[in-house]
Amino acid sequence: MRRVNESSEVLRLRLSINLQESYPMKNPFAIYKSNSLGGLLLSMLVALAIFFTIGISYFYIYLPSSTNHGETITVPNVEGMNISELEDFLIQRNLRYEVNDSSYSSQYAPLTILKQYPAAGTKVKENRKIFISVNRITPPTVPLPNLVDGSLINAEAVLRGYELKLGHITYVSGPFLSVVKEMRVGGKKVEPGIRLPKGAVIDLYVEDGGKTEINAPDIVGFSLEDAEVIIFGSNLQLGEINVVGDTTNQSPIVILKQVPEPSTKLRAGDAVEVWIGKEGTPLSEEEVEAEEEIDN
Repeated sequence: MRRVNESSEVLRLRLSINLQESYPMKNPFAIYKSNSLGGLLLSMLVALAIFFTIGISYFYIYLPSSTNHGETITVPNVEGMNISELEDFLIQRNLRYEVNDSSYSSQYAPLTILKQYPAAGTKVKENRKIFISVNRITPPTVPLPNLVDGSLINAEAVLRGYELKLGHITYVSGPFLSVVKEMRVGGKKVEPGIRLPKGAVIDLYVEDGGKTEINAPDIVGFSLEDAEVIIFGSNLQLGEINVVGDTTNQSPIVILKQVPEPSTKLRAGDAVEVWIGKEGTPLSEEEVEAEEEIDN
């Protein structure tokens, strides 16, 4: 019985081998040989699929994880800050800085940050570098222009162009009205052409025009800036400025009163005192008298 079963197994095995030899299994990709059009198309599709998978993985998986995708920091305002305070200030905010420029401004202390890039409020990545411009320790120098024998008005414009400041104006006897006679720095007479640091104060001695009299201008109702131009243009000086009432809101601030009164006869260099306040603010006589008593 056992021999019969073994014979049956042998027969089935031989039958299976014969069937495989008679009907071999076909490779479904056999038609796409490497030298056929189908094989070429299949290779291109496989290459594109691999490239597409790598691209998706790089841009949507690797880059976001390595660059903190979606995480930003608002750039703080560092202008006006001293550079000695900057490093710790930025480290606390995961930012860095680099000095890429320097310039000079007499309005700020040395090593004050004058400009920054990116600007305050910009959204940036962590560890972003902030480029800054700092104020120089030593101001650059400029040649002193020749203001002698020129008008006072012209002198002020020229000094501004050289980034120098007009200091005290002293009127001295002379036949010409408001013509510059002498320039001084720190009380010492200076000659044109010497180099001075930007922001230096130049005092001028100007002629008073002899016995020429000037009518005090009417500046009531003008802004302080406009009134100062009118006073200066009349060869006079702006005296004490008295503030009346609250001037903190957005209402226009104007000249409410002046002393001397308009058309008063003055000499070159005389001062005009003013009271300023919000437009329409009433000025009582008591306030004016109190201010005049203090002045006297």
